[in-house]
Amino acid sequence: MIDPLSLKLFVSVIEAGTIAAAAARHHIAAAAVSKRVSELEARLSTQLLIRSNKGITATAAGFALINMARGVLHELDNIVLHMQDYATGARGSVRVLANISVMTQFMPQALKSFKDKYPQVQVNLEEMVSTAIIRSVAENGADIGIFTDVPHGDDLEVYPYKTDELVLIVPQHHALAGRQSVSFADTLDFDYVGLHVGSSLNFQMAEAASKLGRTLKLSIQVFGYDAQCLMVEAGLGISILPKASLRTYSGLSIQKIDLEDVWAHRRLDICVRSYAGLSVAAKLLFDHLQAAA
Repeated sequence: MIDPLSLKLFVSVIEAGTIAAAAARHHIAAAAVSKRVSELEARLSTQLLIRSNKGITATAAGFALINMARGVLHELDNIVLHMQDYATGARGSVRVLANISVMTQFMPQALKSFKDKYPQVQVNLEEMVSTAIIRSVAENGADIGIFTDVPHGDDLEVYPYKTDELVLIVPQHHALAGRQSVSFADTLDFDYVGLHVGSSLNFQMAEAASKLGRTLKLSIQVFGYDAQCLMVEAGLGISILPKASLRTYSGLSIQKIDLEDVWAHRRLDICVRSYAGLSVAAKLLFDHLQAAA
């Protein structure tokens, strides 16, 4: 195996014209430089330099080697620079899980501002339900998780992130249309369009209905707020979703009604297994998200 330092000294000898000048450039003894070059020639089984009282010139093999050596040394320098980027967090990969509420309301702006500052950091973002997020972060399946505040028993570091407000949406000509606000209890006589099984919003709604001694009537369940809004517009039921998420669907023929219930104002949390155990890039993203919390 060829020693990179020997290559570097060989290049310096050719560039400087003498072993003494190359030694001075690298602040080492001339004898050490001469020994390195001789060992390189022995390793390659070919003469690289012609030594004379007029100085040093490269042989044909030496000229061939110097071009290759410069390329190798350049690549080695690039390795150092890339590793420095990882060490400072300027380059890296971060795994993030978020539920649909966080994904639609906050992630686009948060990640855009982060990527503007750290364009070489790759963020792998995946949507999951809140309970799955908690479990995955606890099992080291992700670095950072953001979810709706739900009970959990895992050994995680959990911090407040943001709050969101739930609202009711109804078709334009629904019996509740035209009202500015409504209690959840007043909606339970109507069919609902809900999210898929396992979503924290479905759990909240079912729990709230149970406390009222009622049953939530889910006529249809879908994946995503876009399908929810389209089903409501088609008259298949009413629905509940975060207020800020409605901005995307403002062109649909649906009406927003404020919910009067306390639970309609929700806390969103951010979690990690251990902040101290995060990579530098993951810490930078976590700090960025927390700064906007």
